[in-house]
Amino acid sequence: MLQAKTELIPARPVIFGEVLFDHLPDGRAVLGGAPFNVAWHLKGLGLEPLLVSRVGMDANGDHVLSAMQEWGMDTRGMQRDPQQPTGTVRVFLDRGQPSYRILPDQAYDRIDATAALASTAGAPHLLLYHGSLAARSEPSRGALKALRATGMPAFVDVNLRSPWWEPGMVRRLLQGARWLKVSGEELDLITSDTPLGPEAASTRARTLRARYGLDLLLVTEGEQGAQVYTPFGQYAQPAVPADPLVDTVGAGDAFVAACILGLAHHWPLTDILARAAELATRICTLPGATPNDRALYADLSARWAA
Repeated sequence: MLQAKTELIPARPVIFGEVLFDHLPDGRAVLGGAPFNVAWHLKGLGLEPLLVSRVGMDANGDHVLSAMQEWGMDTRGMQRDPQQPTGTVRVFLDRGQPSYRILPDQAYDRIDATAALASTAGAPHLLLYHGSLAARSEPSRGALKALRATGMPAFVDVNLRSPWWEPGMVRRLLQGARWLKVSGEELDLITSDTPLGPEAASTRARTLRARYGLDLLLVTEGEQGAQVYTPFGQYAQPAVPADPLVDTVGAGDAFVAACILGLAHHWPLTDILARAAELATRICTLPGATPNDRALYADLSARWAA
């Protein structure tokens, strides 16, 4: 009697958090949110991320699901909310510098824990990626806690947006994390209790990594590149200049996505960092954070696999 062939199911990254629209001063509404951006890049690069989020029963929610389906993304982790709207952020410019008004009571604030767990059941998972914005409300915070309790290793991407965070919440999110990404400014904010010295940034980073037992701490510094801290030492990854530089929207999310890809494929750390910088730079040469350009991802995937 022939036995059915058992196919190996690859481990998938679970991406948890906000999906939203940035409403720009010129009237455009751009789809984004750090978790959505990361999931978009991972799909483009050949992984099968499961995005766990919630959108409204509105036209923007329809748009999100349509964009995901056209990109080939799995929508089983997406929830619909009959009362709260799909996430919205108002972007303002002052002398070219953006500021943000993140609206309260959005659909992504009400991610349901039972539905989130059901969507992740029955398949192996590489890791659980999440930020801090979606943890601002009790329902989504409870869903995140439930997913963390399953034992998936956590990749935390701190994205502090005032007034939607406080130090105690961040400390709770970092407990048990395996990988962490922060910006240089965020590092200062969450380590303000660390004494300053001649090497203030590196001292704070090393202390933070040791405090939470992190395998990897990524500190992104824009055009200065990134500093990386591990139990075995500190590494610097220079930024790759973008030519032409169109905008920097989503560059950090692209950097994180390439790091997750590298973890999935067990690349050496030097390769992970170089490729993360390359993807971030390529995104900076294009408008927006989520290019609908399959050739871009195919080119990178082919070269990185060589």
